[in-house]
Amino acid sequence: MASLIAMPAMLIPETSRDTIQIVGLFCVIGALLTFSEYFSSFPSIIEFREAAPFNRVRFGALFSIIVSLALVLRGLETPTPLTGVLIEIGRSIGTAADMPFSPIRLMVLAAPETVSAAQIDLLHILAGLAFLIALVALTVFILVVRILNWPIRRGAFNFWVNLPLFDPTAGGDILTRLRRDAHINVSIGVLLPFLIPAMLKLFGMMGTPFDFFAPQTLIWTIAAWAFLPTSLIMRGVALMRIADLIALKRRRAYAEAALQAV
Repeated sequence: MASLIAMPAMLIPETSRDTIQIVGLFCVIGALLTFSEYFSSFPSIIEFREAAPFNRVRFGALFSIIVSLALVLRGLETPTPLTGVLIEIGRSIGTAADMPFSPIRLMVLAAPETVSAAQIDLLHILAGLAFLIALVALTVFILVVRILNWPIRRGAFNFWVNLPLFDPTAGGDILTRLRRDAHINVSIGVLLPFLIPAMLKLFGMMGTPFDFFAPQTLIWTIAAWAFLPTSLIMRGVALMRIADLIALKRRRAYAEAALQAV
C-alpha cells in the first residue's frame, strides 16, 4: 500500500519537496492501516479479507492504473519503448471511446475551458488506459466468480470475517438485503463514471482552487474515476454471489428437512 501511494511521486520527475512530504505521510498511514487490518484476529473495515482474490484484483487494478498513468506522464519528458506503447494504447482507446455522452467525453469536458489540444490528447491517453485496465480487472473477477467458483473453492465462506460492516441481524431477510445492496452498488458503479466529471466541472464553476493538470492531481483524479466504479461493481457482483450461495444452502436445507419428514 505504501508503494502504491508513493509510486506517482517516485516516477514523475521534478516532484516538489512539499509533495514528497505529504506523500510520505500518507504512505505511513496507509501501511499502518493495512498492516493492522490483515494481522488482526478480528475484522474491522476491510471486506472479503479472507476471500481471495477479491482484494488482490482490486489492488492490482489500482496499482496498474497508477503506474501506467505515472509512466505516461514520465514518458512525455523521458520517452522509452514502454511509455511509447502505453501512450499509443491509451490514445487509441481514448479517441475511439470519445463519443457523445461517453464517460471519456465527459472527462474531457470536465477540464478547464482553456485546455489545449495537447492536453485533450493527454486526457484521451490517460482515460483510455485507466478505462482499459479497469475493464480487464472487472472481467477477471467475473471469470473468477463464474469459472473458479469464488469464494468457496478453497473452503467455507466466513460471513463475519469477510463482511464485518454487514450486520445479518439488523432486521429483514438477509437475502433481500444482500441483493438490494448488490443492486445499489452496481447502479452507483455504473453512474459514477458520469457523475465524477460532472462534480469536477461543478467544482471548477464554483471557483474551487483545483489545478486539474498538475501531475499528481491528474493521476489520482483519473485513477479515482476509473477505479471507484470498478470497485463498486465488483462489490455488487460479490454480494450477489454470496446471496446466491445462501439461497442455495437454504434450498438444500429445506429439501433435507422434507426428506426427513417423509
